[in-house]
Amino acid sequence: MTDGLGRAWYELPRAWGAAPVRGRLRSRPEDFRVEEQLGFEPTGDGEHLLLLIRKTGINTADVSRWLAEALSVRRRDVGHAGLKDRHAVADQWFGVHVPGRDPRLPDPPQGIRVLRRLRHRRKLRPGALRGNRFIIRLRELCGAPEALPPRLLTLARFGVPNWFGLQRFGRGGSNLLGAERLFAGQTVPDRQIRGLYLSAARSLLFNQVLAARVRDGSWQGVLPGDVMTFSGSRSLFLADASTPHDARLRQLDLHATGPLHGLDGIRPSGPAAELERAVLERFPALCAGLEAFRMRADRRALRLPVRGLGWWWPAPDSLVLQFSLPPGSFATAVIRELAEVEEASAGAPEPG
Repeated sequence: MTDGLGRAWYELPRAWGAAPVRGRLRSRPEDFRVEEQLGFEPTGDGEHLLLLIRKTGINTADVSRWLAEALSVRRRDVGHAGLKDRHAVADQWFGVHVPGRDPRLPDPPQGIRVLRRLRHRRKLRPGALRGNRFIIRLRELCGAPEALPPRLLTLARFGVPNWFGLQRFGRGGSNLLGAERLFAGQTVPDRQIRGLYLSAARSLLFNQVLAARVRDGSWQGVLPGDVMTFSGSRSLFLADASTPHDARLRQLDLHATGPLHGLDGIRPSGPAAELERAVLERFPALCAGLEAFRMRADRRALRLPVRGLGWWWPAPDSLVLQFSLPPGSFATAVIRELAEVEEASAGAPEPG
């Protein structure tokens, strides 16, 4: 299953044709900048300390460990809303349960800078983001850079397929290898690691269904029996005769969904169900393993809107992109519609 995973990612169909250029991504951490946008307004008081931290070339887990040691709290008392890539400059929110007076933080190690500190009444939980804003620089571009502006306008108008990026599967497909061992009976006591393995298995299945929809051209539209969702919403409903004509579909606010495989949950019917069934039947071990671990089925939008897209050329062979994405999506899903890239890193978490 995991053989050739990297090749399989690069061979996923592109929605808007072959990438017009080749280039390098993440030549240095500052080439990949991401800023978390909170999904709520901090209350200004309460038992939880919110810290906006700029981390450079360091993992989310490393920041969490430093905060736990610096504030003399348990590791589980440090929370974050999302995971961010090590090979990046990321402005990321952390929350720490520290009642009473604001504690003094020691000088942080290299790669960590505290930008803001605010009080809040509730624990910072995963997914508590409105989205992420990216500024990404592609270097050493070659090919047909003159084709990039019309391609970028297409992405801004129609969006891109909402792929799970290569990072989800671990370096060299390690998370999928872990899922194979887990489903074969190996014990994985660490709950977080076990969750990474299960998530990688579901992500592979979703990508394969989305690939079928990109190939037949239905990823942007509606098949009879599709399960639909709105941008920024977790509500799900079955498409009816009026759905393909809904203006919100054209406005990138309404989307067909694909499966996050598991038990129960709302499911498609008709042609949409037949397409998903045909794809999932190719991966019986993954499907059975997820069901054995009692994963609850969910859905994910097939289409990813690219909001606030802008770009400029700091040098003839270098392009800087700026855009915002909803939480849980991957900037690499946008990049792959523009360029075939060589990355300095792969396998680290990206979305939040």
